[in-house]
Amino acid sequence: MKLCMAANWKMHKTQSQAGETAAELVRILGSNLPQDREVVLIPPFTALHAVSQALTSAPGFVLGAQNFYPADQGAFTGEIGPDMLLDHGCSLALAGHSERRHVLGEDNEFVAQKVRFGLDKGLRMILCIGETLQQRDSGQLETVLHDQLSTALSGLQLSNLESRLLIAYEPVWAIGTGKVAQPEDIAQAHAYVRKELTTLLPQSGQSVPILYGGSVKPDNIAQIIGIDNVNGVLVGGAGLEAESMAQIAMGTAQ
Repeated sequence: MKLCMAANWKMHKTQSQAGETAAELVRILGSNLPQDREVVLIPPFTALHAVSQALTSAPGFVLGAQNFYPADQGAFTGEIGPDMLLDHGCSLALAGHSERRHVLGEDNEFVAQKVRFGLDKGLRMILCIGETLQQRDSGQLETVLHDQLSTALSGLQLSNLESRLLIAYEPVWAIGTGKVAQPEDIAQAHAYVRKELTTLLPQSGQSVPILYGGSVKPDNIAQIIGIDNVNGVLVGGAGLEAESMAQIAMGTAQ
């Protein structure tokens, strides 16, 4: 499987800033992006068109969205539907990011609705999962991951899920804090996620990519992608600048 190097720009960048950053990243990487990886840019809604234009004819680059509402259309003021994202050139979307769960109150069931609806509409989906520091310290890591995964994936019987679904393990306490889980912590969590995936998705779980997210930077990318069952990264702050994201995208496992 290809390594997925994804940058979630969250609520940053105007349309022009996003377009410039995307174009600069394409220029830096050019034809040097290895064949075994893809770069996913996930800007705010207002910058989707500008980034889409910058990625035109850029092999190995994918446009993603940070969120959507699980309905075709309707009286959902302030929301965006999957068809609108597809119309802007998006082929991928996030669901369950910790900020959606813990800041905006989205529970496992609502995240599951998004995952299933997005897949049904033809989007590739990145399901984000992860524990808080309190949950980890109280020994609930596996319980939290099991609940998040099983609610979203139990009974999912779509074909070719290994090419349509990605899981991003993001320990909540390591997102935007500068703290990075130790290699053994990442290995333990990703091994558990892989085990759960093979149980929940017997035909594709062994091949569904698992990304790591949480203070990923150019100086730790090599170590992170060298860990078993790490098939890419979901980058926050370090993905906002073209130079640092390019270094991450080109990172070589130790």
